[in-house]
Amino acid sequence: MQRRLMMKSALGIGAVSALAACSVEEEGGSDGAAEVDGGLAKGSGTVNMAVIPGWDEGVVATELWRQALTGAGYTVNVQEIAEAGLLFEALATGDVDLFLDGWLPVTHKSYMDEYGDRIEQIGTWNENAALTMAVPAYVDVNSLAELNAQADLFGGKIVGIEPSAGLTEAVLNNTIPTYGLDGLELQTSSTATMLAELDSAIAAQEPIVVTLWQPHWAYAKYELKNLEDPEGTLGDVETINTLGRTGFTEEFPDVAAALETFRLSDEQLANLENTVFTDNGGDVEGGVAAWLKDNEFSDLVA
Repeated sequence: MQRRLMMKSALGIGAVSALAACSVEEEGGSDGAAEVDGGLAKGSGTVNMAVIPGWDEGVVATELWRQALTGAGYTVNVQEIAEAGLLFEALATGDVDLFLDGWLPVTHKSYMDEYGDRIEQIGTWNENAALTMAVPAYVDVNSLAELNAQADLFGGKIVGIEPSAGLTEAVLNNTIPTYGLDGLELQTSSTATMLAELDSAIAAQEPIVVTLWQPHWAYAKYELKNLEDPEGTLGDVETINTLGRTGFTEEFPDVAAALETFRLSDEQLANLENTVFTDNGGDVEGGVAAWLKDNEFSDLVA
């Protein structure tokens, strides 16, 4: 009970992105389900999924699967959990069945080290993910090694995301000490806040440096420049993975088999995010449904 109360309190901490909204604890049936063209066998049962607000690749992938599973006859609950640590704990204890935004091998390593023996790695759906620090293209800074000398330009701050994010950990523990960024403070809050500050700065043509990641729809909306990382402090290319509670594959073998083959290319993911966050103004359910009208779900699980 205490763990469930902690998870519910986390929902109050993490505001849903001003640029995105995610279905929370939506039940299955026909409501909110797109006409999904194959790829999933008909089934039944309840699948509890979790998503971190503002982690938009996970937001859209989770809604894609919510609609597909609902259309196939499952009851689906999607819960927002603001803190990665709480989410991984929920997976390990079985309070959550699925999480589609596990970054490996580096970003979520500490959580997998702690909880991995109680979590199933079901499948990898994107193999070209990367942590970044970025500035608008008009800013005359090109490398992390140049940042400290330009600290005043950025008001002495790096605009970050959630304190518990693996990206935040990498910047604090690797990037800042390696490059001696003692003139800059990493300010953490939420992905929504970071994106709002980025949007405001670009509208005013002001300098800003943010922690970000690819793939992300912000790269399509804005002209951004990733700062070079000659020391490799943010790691190499990573994979985005579907993680499940222990026993999920045994209980839902058909769903697990489809998740194992699920793939979204960089182009498909960028197009999906653009449809949701640009064409549909952040309406996640409507945007994903619109995308599925032009894209066959069965092609993603072939």
